[in-house]
Amino acid sequence: MRGSDFAELKAFVAVVERASFARAAEFLGLSPSALSQTIRQLEARLGVRLLNRTTRSVAPTAAGTQLHERMAPLIRDMDEAVAQACAAASQTGGTLRINTLGMAVRQIIAPRLARFHRAHPDVVLDIVVDDALSDIVAGRFDAGIRVGGRLEKDMIAVRLTPDVKMIAVASPEYLAHKGTPRAPDDLHNHSCINWRLRADGSPYRWEFEKKGKRLEVSVAGVLTTNQADLGAEAALQGLGILYAFDHDRIDDAIAQGRLVQVLADWSISRPGLFLYYPNRRHPRPALGAFIDCLLDRDMPAS
Repeated sequence: MRGSDFAELKAFVAVVERASFARAAEFLGLSPSALSQTIRQLEARLGVRLLNRTTRSVAPTAAGTQLHERMAPLIRDMDEAVAQACAAASQTGGTLRINTLGMAVRQIIAPRLARFHRAHPDVVLDIVVDDALSDIVAGRFDAGIRVGGRLEKDMIAVRLTPDVKMIAVASPEYLAHKGTPRAPDDLHNHSCINWRLRADGSPYRWEFEKKGKRLEVSVAGVLTTNQADLGAEAALQGLGILYAFDHDRIDDAIAQGRLVQVLADWSISRPGLFLYYPNRRHPRPALGAFIDCLLDRDMPAS
């Protein structure tokens, strides 16, 4: 395979997996026009249309889908082989792609960015904030950060934080108008801010437990989202009851009287934040260094 052939196929896979020329171009370090020309060259060389394009979207044709299914695993294997070669040479460098929850960015990653850069100036961090359950393998990420219990299968997981407690909250104005729920079944009479899990597209069923009795409740309301900050803002604006484990913003709002906790005796604990990566993939030195930084294992001993 010529180098240009590989570049064209890698570009094609990037466009399909990101469903966007702009996002694929950013990932590949190309301009959108250069990427578009690369795809046209590939289609001309193969004599078949691979992508259907509109002004708003891009999707593979039947031939494109078939080509992607065959080529994507091969390209991932080649990228992994290069990463393993770098690991064997103990090179801590290159681009490290992390898919993470917003709460992990605020609580763990952002406070340590400068320290990591000073220790590893040759590592470029590509951080994608994603409050849903994206497939890190399909997205070609080196690792993901999620709440334990929501991890993808066949992964190596590293705990980053202790367990976290779910908190149901609402604004004082909402509760004054709608009343305060005393038990989970009362939520059927309330507007609730739903959380959508991208894995199957269904809203999260709220989980509760009290004195050994565990139950799940399907709730409804005026907003469904997969973005944690939007859910918190909706609760602050009085749109309904929110049930979440992202405490940093919620705790401040409770302390200020802008949110009130409800159903506290029913709230459950969830496993804390975990960094995870495929167990078949040899961890790159850059990923190992990143994990050490998040766990403060790179701090000098006192």
